[in-house]
Amino acid sequence: MNTKQAKDFLVAQTVEQAARDSVPLADVEKRMMYFTESDPASCEDPIGLNDEFEAQYETKEYETKISRLLHHAYTRLKEENPGLKRNWDEAIRTLRKGDHYFLVMWDIAPPSEHPTRDTFMLLGIGMLIAAVVVTAAFLASNYKINLDPYQKYLPIGVVLLALLASGGFRSIYRLLRTWFSRESNESEPPA
Repeated sequence: MNTKQAKDFLVAQTVEQAARDSVPLADVEKRMMYFTESDPASCEDPIGLNDEFEAQYETKEYETKISRLLHHAYTRLKEENPGLKRNWDEAIRTLRKGDHYFLVMWDIAPPSEHPTRDTFMLLGIGMLIAAVVVTAAFLASNYKINLDPYQKYLPIGVVLLALLASGGFRSIYRLLRTWFSRESNESEPPA
């Protein structure tokens, strides 16, 4: 699969998902998914395309919209057609060998469709952690458990709790996932 074929497949799946989700996609939005400055076979006039796009659209809104469609399309393919899901994965691997705007939108985690629920879930997790810490402290003092041997781990525990409370685990997870996926893509033998 070459980059043009990969993009043709991915864009077709995205356009189909947009139709299923009743999300309008203009012609320039579809063509922008082909944008790259390094592969003339998949994007003939990148500067002209970019100028046309920027005159009409806000980049952040577009990236959010396309990212959501991409992830919905991928989820649909996983459930409905594992063969097409394998094609999707192969297309992404093909694009990872170059510099393509499509990957920027694919790598963006789409914003939550339930931000209120997510906020309450994080609040609930924080309250659960606080309850566990208070219960552990109560049990340790009530049953005279000697915690002195574990004091050397206290700074690590405090750092982990601070990371968890600040949402830092999500950022660290994304960073590690990106790093490991790029590492594994670089180690794959060329086809």
